[in-house]
Amino acid sequence: MKRIAAEAACSVTAFVAPATGRERSVRFYSAEIEVPLCGHATIATGVVLAGTEGAGVYRLSTAVGVIPVALRRKGALWEASLTSAQPRHEPAPSALVDEALAALGWRRDELSKSIPPTRIFAGSWHLLLATATSERLAALDYDFERLKRAMLADGLTSLQLVWREDAGLYHSRNPFPVGGLVEDPASGSAAAALGGYLRDTGRVNPPARIVIRQGEAMGRPSRLVVEIPQRGGIVVTGTAVPMEAGDRL
Repeated sequence: MKRIAAEAACSVTAFVAPATGRERSVRFYSAEIEVPLCGHATIATGVVLAGTEGAGVYRLSTAVGVIPVALRRKGALWEASLTSAQPRHEPAPSALVDEALAALGWRRDELSKSIPPTRIFAGSWHLLLATATSERLAALDYDFERLKRAMLADGLTSLQLVWREDAGLYHSRNPFPVGGLVEDPASGSAAAALGGYLRDTGRVNPPARIVIRQGEAMGRPSRLVVEIPQRGGIVVTGTAVPMEAGDRL
């Protein structure tokens, strides 16, 4: 599976087992590692299943448990909503933050004072770093190998780098060197983890809804709608489209 993922050259490839009704087992691989849960690949898997089997709820068995994905028509596209694993968060160790900032070439005084560095989880662990300005987020140019070593040592899947434009809109970039890529154009698991963090720290009043814009700097814009209920998993909604051979990823 890792070899096929490397040949596919996508950020993450989903491998789907034969069906048992509307239940499937799914594993996720980048070119270098198996990922316990990949949100955008889960959304895409749901869209493919809906295209062949129709609307409804599909239950995808992953390394972090069963993830329900609800499919419905939205114009010419299928829209998928996944419900994440139970989110959680914990303070980021100072040594990890210092090393990540050094690899990014960022200073602590460039971070937002309202969202401190935090390890966040909704199926995979991510380091959340919020910038104080959009310019800092836009100027992403980091030491690939140094950041990769720090992430592997801490068990991180990606960094969730965000700038909060307003209460309902966040901009995100997700370095993914542990998977062999500079940046991920969409990250549903990180989006869910952010939603859970905002709820569990009282930064939103649930039920709430935020939108995350990601991938724009890569020319692969993504829009993730994050529904934050009062308790339980976070719901991330998006669409997907087929890619043809030769399309730029």
